[in-house]
Amino acid sequence: MGLFNQEKILVTTEELFALWRAVGKVSGDPAIGLKLGSEQRIERYDPAAIAALCSRSFRDALQRMAHYKQLTCPENIQIVSQGYECAVHFEWFLAQEAEPAVLIDFCFSWILAIGRRGIGGPVTPLCVELTRASEHCEILEAHYGCRAKFKAGRNALILRASDLDRPFVTHNADLLAAIAPQLEAQLNERQSRQSLTDQVKLAVNRLLAGQRPSIHDVARQLSLSSRTLQRRLTDGGVTFQQLLEEARRELAHHYLGQSSLALNETAYLLGYEDANSFSRAFQHWEGTSPGRWRNNHRSEFAEPQSFVESLPAEGRTFV
Repeated sequence: MGLFNQEKILVTTEELFALWRAVGKVSGDPAIGLKLGSEQRIERYDPAAIAALCSRSFRDALQRMAHYKQLTCPENIQIVSQGYECAVHFEWFLAQEAEPAVLIDFCFSWILAIGRRGIGGPVTPLCVELTRASEHCEILEAHYGCRAKFKAGRNALILRASDLDRPFVTHNADLLAAIAPQLEAQLNERQSRQSLTDQVKLAVNRLLAGQRPSIHDVARQLSLSSRTLQRRLTDGGVTFQQLLEEARRELAHHYLGQSSLALNETAYLLGYEDANSFSRAFQHWEGTSPGRWRNNHRSEFAEPQSFVESLPAEGRTFV
């Protein structure tokens, strides 16, 4: 009972998942995650959510949400655009079990609530993909306003790319100028406690989905010039290519061990052109195929990967 009496509450990923499962069980409401994620009272928003609401557009808001999410937990918000679609999904790097359905509902509802409030009108996703078995379909489809696809390979909210470019009526440059520097200062402080190699691999991870990030892309993420980043990596005895491959290999283990994504989807998220290119790279790393590795290791995949071990508070989540 004393957990929430602390000034700063930190829990492990497993504890956070247990908390959300308890919320769903105690409430007895199959829509509780959707309701909590649709909070309308601005005074209950945290600074990162307020910064998102003050952004210029839905796309800008999503990028800020993904950027500032690093301050609270070892989780990544992936935003993958492909054609006229944009998939948004959450990755819990230290999870050893599936995310609770209530938490998934909360996260997607939160994303949609920011978009709808910022735009000042309806935002209807194309689809919501859920790994869970079919349940409460009517409730979910009524909330999102779109079809719910169950037993999918991932949990993802599929938005129209055109909706991401819609301007926010809540855009407030002055308030954003007051909030953003403080959030950036906190991020910089956290990064100063990490090694450069960890910073680079985390930046690569955020940029990987659907593309192969360059050293210029990563340097921009770290607020460094490409030349400075290259020099500091050389001084540390590593190359950018080595770190890129390490990040890809560690993420490949995560995707193969913790999800049911098809190999072509995994290849895309790792920045490979196709499944064959990914399979060749994986064969080089592990001496076996991705499919065979998944069959041999998926049930025992539990150890956190090195590039996320340096997250704040030993990988714990701030509640």
